Amino acid sequence: MKIRKIILISFTTTLLAACSSGDNVKEKNIALIDNYIEAVENLDYQSMEALLDENYLGLGPSYGDSIGKTEAVENWKFLAEHLYKGVTYNRQRSVAVSVPDGENKGDWVSNWAELSIYYKDLPDTVTIWANTIYQLEGNKIIKSFTFYNEADALRQLGYQF
Repeated sequence: MKIRKIILISFTTTLLAACSSGDNVKEKNIALIDNYIEAVENLDYQSMEALLDENYLGLGPSYGDSIGKTEAVENWKFLAEHLYKGVTYNRQRSVAVSVPDGENKGDWVSNWAELSIYYKDLPDTVTIWANTIYQLEGNKIIKSFTFYNEADALRQLGYQF
């Protein structure tokens, strides 16, 4: 009976340690994405650049859209200088997963949010629902897929289709 209890306690302890270890990785990955989102909101280009891997690849929102690290940071700088007053992530949530094998093996964080985009020369604010899925490796973002309805954003700015 005593050995059975020791085995049960040992198994339970090992299981809890493994679960909490996985949870710690997920929490760390979500924190990395939270830091990136904070950098975007604060137009902190140095932090954005530090969080993106040298071989970063951003995809979306349209099929065929892609951008590398240098272009991504320069694009944010251009938008902030010429178009945006700011971007705010409202009601955002993130979930972290680890894909154990296959083509998309690795650590991922999916962030979905209601975003408000404030323009410099327009009285309008555009509100969109966006989902970005980030792949992480070595405490850096190596890939992202961004999805939102571009037509809805343009409609809110007064464009008619």
